[in-house]
Amino acid sequence: MQAIPNESSGVRSLFPFPEGWYFIASRKAIEAERLLRKTWLGERIVVWCNGSGDVCVAEAVCPHLGADLAPEAGGRVRNGRLVCPFHGFEYDVTGQCVATPYAPAPPSARLRVFETREILGLVFAWRGLGDRPPQWDLPEPPPNGADWSAMEIRSVRFAGHPQETTENSVDLGHLRYVHGYDSVQAVGPVTVDGARLESCFDFKRTRSVAGIKCFAYDVSAVTHVHGLGFSYVEVREHYIGMDTRLWVLATPVDGELVEMTLVSQVRLLLRPKRPIAGMRFLPPRLRTRIMNRIIIAAQMHDVQQDVAIWGRKRYRPDPALCRSDGPIGKFRRYCEQFYPDGRICGRTEAEPPPVRDGG
Repeated sequence: MQAIPNESSGVRSLFPFPEGWYFIASRKAIEAERLLRKTWLGERIVVWCNGSGDVCVAEAVCPHLGADLAPEAGGRVRNGRLVCPFHGFEYDVTGQCVATPYAPAPPSARLRVFETREILGLVFAWRGLGDRPPQWDLPEPPPNGADWSAMEIRSVRFAGHPQETTENSVDLGHLRYVHGYDSVQAVGPVTVDGARLESCFDFKRTRSVAGIKCFAYDVSAVTHVHGLGFSYVEVREHYIGMDTRLWVLATPVDGELVEMTLVSQVRLLLRPKRPIAGMRFLPPRLRTRIMNRIIIAAQMHDVQQDVAIWGRKRYRPDPALCRSDGPIGKFRRYCEQFYPDGRICGRTEAEPPPVRDGG
């Protein structure tokens, strides 16, 4: 994971942790780590699975005497239970203490846990305003048969805010000016239904490798935004006849940094409508895997271009919009539901930023 240093305090006027579902990690990463520790929306959390595959996301503080439950502090998972390094209290995936080494488990010993959802092996947790329960849900997982490639996952950290990153889903002007897309055109209006926003657009693009133009794309994209931490993009490329999908997952870390995770899949390229440079005679699965890696690399390149702007920009509550910026106003009204009392702006730029622990 690459980290981009903070060079601006411009995002501090935005309330740092909008309500919603935010990415934790892939199930594969959680199982590999056994006990995963993160800083997530200003919370120090631990994540683990039990023997049945159930995932727990919990505050990394033992309710007994306040010990740190992270693996660096000695926390561990044994027989699917989280074991405190201080007195050996054991917690199941519901957060309940179920055993101690020397006495019956006290019923009051219970971890603060966060409700989770899983989509195709991607684990999310809910952070509600005032710890209230989920007010809306994530979409159902899309079909994921053998005709889809494995997921490619990439992450980067930078100074930013999930509202600023998600605003790109309706900011078609920047696609042309920052990323060099051609013939960018909205397809219908941006629509809002509760916590869900949808944006559809077409564009064309040429990709070069070593200065040689290798790929020409004619793309139709539909972006499904749920809250400010979850965007799912369905993409149809018309020249090749290729279907791809992309998850764009923006997760606040500590009130100043954001972790952006991209997840990409490509539908099996059995008989492309046009030959793909350098891949014509490759087996379909290998061709599809290579194309998925090309796509995720291209998307990360775009994110790096955006990071240079996100990390230095200042949030303008009353922007000087032009006529073509219309959807931005609609998007910002959509965002109000995820903040306390609908107030998007919270901490002022005069106030100091929160202390980070690097987790």
